[in-house]
Amino acid sequence: MANPYKLIGVGSPVVDTLANVNDDFLVAHVAGAKGGMELVDAATIAGIIGKMDTPLVQAPGGSAGNTAVGVANLGLPTTFLGKLGNDDNAAFYRDSFKAIGGDIARFKSADVPNGHCLSMVTHDSQRTMRTDLGAAMTLSPDDVTPEDFAGVDHAHIEGYLLFNRDLLFRVLECAKLAGCTVSLDLASFEVVGAAKDILADILRDSVDIVFANEDEAGAFTDMGDDYMGMAAHLASLCDIAAVKLGKAGSLIQQGDQLHRIEPLIVNNAIDTTGAGDLWAAGFLYGWLSGKDLPTCGRYGSILGAEVVQVMGGAIPADRWEVIRGQLA
Repeated sequence: MANPYKLIGVGSPVVDTLANVNDDFLVAHVAGAKGGMELVDAATIAGIIGKMDTPLVQAPGGSAGNTAVGVANLGLPTTFLGKLGNDDNAAFYRDSFKAIGGDIARFKSADVPNGHCLSMVTHDSQRTMRTDLGAAMTLSPDDVTPEDFAGVDHAHIEGYLLFNRDLLFRVLECAKLAGCTVSLDLASFEVVGAAKDILADILRDSVDIVFANEDEAGAFTDMGDDYMGMAAHLASLCDIAAVKLGKAGSLIQQGDQLHRIEPLIVNNAIDTTGAGDLWAAGFLYGWLSGKDLPTCGRYGSILGAEVVQVMGGAIPADRWEVIRGQLA
């Protein structure tokens, strides 16, 4: 009998707060590199928000969460493993996931506030993120069992779990014990830098599909702008490697077969938040539906192009019927 769920997302179910800012604001008020993600505390996020004079938008977020929501909206049965908090943000996240048909039975709960991410979007559509993981950070290896993955075909894991190595190893162990295939999104160049000493072994031993953008793949391989070399190196470690190149499209490699995926150009891109996550959602929808790799890549491009036209990582509900028609 077929498993009831095609995909389980594994990661941090955080609520995103999004704001448009300029480069001067980042220089004056935000430590660290533009375009990356850093973990901070709630007070740091509140302090940055307190210096803003721009409207704020809230949406359910988290890397694996965005991917799982995308797969669910495309019609595949989807569930999620992560820890929610005890506040309004947690209720907002849970209700939002349930509303699009996602299974909420595998969420864990903690008696602390929910995770929160401040995403600051500049005029070039880049986003600089500062994240307080809150309840999500309290997910421990002891919380995770093979039963969390029972009845699921595929586990999609966000790379931010690499900041908690014991937890990541437990998740990988349980997913494999339950018979799941596994994909890993490398998440950010900071994540890759922090986990570079163990990443090759993880990809080789436990991962079937790896997703990386050009910055993440470059940080791992030290190959400059040799994107074909990056794809080949990643594909030498696991079965399938997808290297996303933004406006230049993407590369998908399996064995010695390299597929170039043409980009979908949009004229009104306003925010790259969630672009990689939704690209992965389109790809995984295709892969879990038995499509060939070029088709999977095209599906990824369709979803990635959609989400950059809105603030945040949530595609509006009225667009999903249109998108499903494009994936025929």
